[in-house]
Amino acid sequence: MTTIIFYEKPGCINNTKQKKLLEQAGHSVVAKSLLTEDWSANPMHLRGFFTNKPIADWFNRSAPAIKEGKVIPQKLTEEQAIILMLEDPLLIRRPLMQVGDEKRVGFEEREIDEWIGLSIRSLQLDLETCPKNHPTACHE
Repeated sequence: MTTIIFYEKPGCINNTKQKKLLEQAGHSVVAKSLLTEDWSANPMHLRGFFTNKPIADWFNRSAPAIKEGKVIPQKLTEEQAIILMLEDPLLIRRPLMQVGDEKRVGFEEREIDEWIGLSIRSLQLDLETCPKNHPTACHE
């Protein structure tokens, strides 16, 4: 059994499903709010979740600022991306997960299975895109 620190948006339907899959696979999940965590106290802690990912993959594509075209992840430097995320945590792709010193972003089932094991299969469901139809439902 692995203990996972799981940074989520409280109330997010997909984060709830993701935590349940992890628990069904035998892991212990310690949920924390991505929105209230004091990332500014240690911006490098936040940066550590995005290792080996292109900057565009750091972002929550459902965030209002991205959907409205106010933030264009592909045009940002690492420093600009982190500054924007510190100002608006809704921009951060979720979940952020940490096991020991290793950190990950997003819920790509195959990658998580290889990392810590997901003996339960989710039938390849999309567990990152907000399932709600209302344009602001998952990112407020």
